[in-house]
Parts: sequence; structure tokens; C-alpha cells
Amino acid sequence: MSSEDMINTPEEEGMQIYEYIVDNAESESLQMGDMVMKLRNADTTGQFLCSTARYLAAVDRERFDRWIAPLVEGAIEKDRDRRYIGSLLEALWGADYMERAEELKASDDNFRRIYKRIYSEGAL
Repeated sequence: MSSEDMINTPEEEGMQIYEYIVDNAESESLQMGDMVMKLRNADTTGQFLCSTARYLAAVDRERFDRWIAPLVEGAIEKDRDRRYIGSLLEALWGADYMERAEELKASDDNFRRIYKRIYSEGAL
């Protein structure tokens, strides 16, 4: 595989899009909807979708809330091995998410879907 082929791998593209979002998140000219769509198409494992959701939530959860949900949805779809989505529980719903799990499962579909996949042994 040539170095040019390596640059065009989905992982490399996902990383480039993630870095672009991080570097330009505060810019008014960033077309976040387009970038989220590109990232959902490029990221094959959910790694960069999770990282981007965590980053945007840490920077300004309220401002980026409308973009966090589609990032999380994409991560749930892509992360079949559950390697990355577990990190979203505390990052997005707080350190006390376990104490509030029943409330969150009833009110937030993304939380419910992640919780069910991570804690599949327990009853829902």
C-alpha cells in the first residue's frame, strides 16, 4: 500500500475531520452539519464520532447540543465492539449517570441505547 493510499484510509479521513472540527469549533463559518455528516460517513468504528461528541460537550454542551446527538447516534451504529461508546456515558451524562440510570433511560434514547449495549447483562 502506498503512502497516498494510507492517507485516504477511513481512519485517516476520520482523524482529519475530527482535527478540523476541534481546530475550528469556535468558528462561526464552520458548517457543523456538513462536518458531522462527513464524519459519520468516514468513521468506520465510532472512535472519532465519540471523541468529537465528548470534545464538543466539554467545550460548550448547550451550544453544540444539536450536533452531539447525531454524533452519538452514529457512534452507536458504528461501534459494534463497544470500544468507544462506553466513554460517552460519564462524559455526556455526568459522573452520577449510574444513580440516574432509570431516569435517563426513560428520557434519553441515546443514553438508553448505549446503556443497554454496555450493561446488556442487566434487565432494562
